[in-house]
Amino acid sequence: MPKANLYYQDRVPSPLTLIWQNFSRNRLAMAALYCLGLLLITMLASHALAPYDANQQFAESLSVAPSWTDAGDMRYLFGTDDLGRDMLSRIIIGSIYSFGYPLLIVLVAGFIGISLGALAGMSRGLKSSSLNHLLDVLLSIPSLLLALVVIAILGPSLENAVIAIVLVLIPQFLHATRNAVRDELKRDYVIASRLNGVPPRYLLWRVILPNITPVLVMHITLGISTAILDIALLGFLGLGAQAPAPEWGTMLARSLDQVYVSPWTMALPGLALFLTILSINVVGDSLRAAIKARAEES
Repeated sequence: MPKANLYYQDRVPSPLTLIWQNFSRNRLAMAALYCLGLLLITMLASHALAPYDANQQFAESLSVAPSWTDAGDMRYLFGTDDLGRDMLSRIIIGSIYSFGYPLLIVLVAGFIGISLGALAGMSRGLKSSSLNHLLDVLLSIPSLLLALVVIAILGPSLENAVIAIVLVLIPQFLHATRNAVRDELKRDYVIASRLNGVPPRYLLWRVILPNITPVLVMHITLGISTAILDIALLGFLGLGAQAPAPEWGTMLARSLDQVYVSPWTMALPGLALFLTILSINVVGDSLRAAIKARAEES
């Protein structure tokens, strides 16, 4: 005979569980999350999933239409370009350049910018004020223009484009984190913690940073979208990834001359860019809303 439980135990979900519950209620956010997960898996296993090498040319299959059209060929699901290269393979392998590199860029720029911004937000004086004015000047210049200036100095290549975008995104993360930390320092609970003698390091990591998570999530999302667009734009202008690299922006520039003959060579990489940026923005906005809703519930 099972024992009866005479004591009531109220199980409170963890903060991450509450955030996931709020996030999972949004069907559009879940669909975007699945798209990002599929894209991440595709990027990590791109060379195994691609049916052909990205630069392999099939001389007998030039500008073959996608397989779902009457003129298509099942050997080339997304068709081929004017050089006979498989579009599906190029888009799959191109996700390394157009999605993997932006993730790496935001990881490096976010780590440096958020760390420096948190330290700058906790400090006061002439150095902090001078840094703030310098950041205001840098942020007044469009990010793409700054990237073009850096590439003009370093030279056009994918590696230099990555360096340029990292250098452009660091001030944005630094400025956003610094302002968020400064705003939190004025809150009553932070003032009470300081009056209780809480050390500055504990105050920053355990009190302030958890409460500025929505701001950081929003800027990380914007940073990934900006990095993807900048990589694509620099590739489109011939200043980033160089042909024959299957970067989506470079593929768009390469297909301009063939847009009326083989429009799928432009439509497919453009659609891949659109879906990637849309999914990132939807997931980021929904995650920020879920974190904010959890904070309001508590």
